Amino acid sequence: MGKIKREDLLSLEAYYKARPEMRLKAIAERKKRTVILGEHLNMIFENKYLMQYQIQEMLRVEKIFEDEGIQDEMETYNALVPDGTNFKVTMKLEYVNEADRKVALAKLIGIEHRVFVEVEGQPRVYAIANEDLDRTTADKTSSVHFLRLELTQDMIKSLKAGAQLKVGCDHKEYPAHVESLPPETLASLIEDLV
Repeated sequence: MGKIKREDLLSLEAYYKARPEMRLKAIAERKKRTVILGEHLNMIFENKYLMQYQIQEMLRVEKIFEDEGIQDEMETYNALVPDGTNFKVTMKLEYVNEADRKVALAKLIGIEHRVFVEVEGQPRVYAIANEDLDRTTADKTSSVHFLRLELTQDMIKSLKAGAQLKVGCDHKEYPAHVESLPPETLASLIEDLV
């Protein structure tokens, strides 16, 4: 699949015209690639298209057209494009009530390290979290984390041969999992793997 290159991006003018269609595609793609664990944990399995859309949106909103600014956005978002042997995930802990969120984030310290994927017949793989910067303090975890879930070649072969993928969290304060993903979600995730 590869990383996003400068030539993959549209000019601000071209993006203005393409934006309605790209936005609808991004919404559908994000919905298909979101796994919800329990009531409060959402995992968005990012891909090249979603990150390209995100870059285009940042360039549009910030009115960035200079090479240095475009390069900065590409470097930031390319970090979330899968490398062919992993999944890259934006994990969000969502609580509507601010007081509930504050209490939960204090209880959920370390949750980002307890998120896993498990390919049928293979060992569980835990997330490598926040490689850019630590988002947890001694008092609370962040409501957003960036995860990398690294797979072995055997896991990739199994998935491509039809094995199921379990996604979960085994933090003592938030045990939750999805035993099997919808077929369209699993198929989309397998596209990230080489």
